[in-house]
Amino acid sequence: MTERQRGGRAVKAEARREAILDATMAEIAERGYRGTTLAAVAERVGLTQPGLLHHFPSKEHLLIGVLEARDRWDAAALLANSTDVRLSHLEQIVEFNAERPGVVQTFTALAAESATGQHPAREFFTERYASVREGMAALLRAELGDRLAGGLTPEEAAPLLIAVIDGIQIQWLLAPDEVDMPAAFRNFLALLTAMTQTEAPPA
Repeated sequence: MTERQRGGRAVKAEARREAILDATMAEIAERGYRGTTLAAVAERVGLTQPGLLHHFPSKEHLLIGVLEARDRWDAAALLANSTDVRLSHLEQIVEFNAERPGVVQTFTALAAESATGQHPAREFFTERYASVREGMAALLRAELGDRLAGGLTPEEAAPLLIAVIDGIQIQWLLAPDEVDMPAAFRNFLALLTAMTQTEAPPA
């Protein structure tokens, strides 16, 4: 097989993976995390179930693929207009998540399951949270400085910011009519910013 042929096959395989992920997203939106099956996804993209398993060896791996794709899309959306990402841009992600409850449900369920035993998603979430903590700390430092409310460093505050996002998501999933997820997150950022500015020493 020539290099060109191998390249063509790789492009086709990647296109097939993207089609499978799109189909899975559609299934999750229609049926939810638990209701999505490999058979239904395979049928939607015109594959047999063994054909689907060639690309994703299990449902867990398929759902991890969806979450990885979500992170890529979110990053692309943040950087679409500017490379200067601000805390306010996180509000856009939270608002976007409010429009895709099935994916948020998938994320929340897999994150919880990954904390037990040798779950297929454990490595993904371990690495993702480490990366997100680093990114959040950089955002906090760029916007609020080296010391935040209570004297916390950005590195100390980053896990708390992530915990707020994840915690609001859970409350919203359980009571979507009572918890306005985007509004709650905006309120938290406003509180964090106001407290930090109040405690900042005079110039």
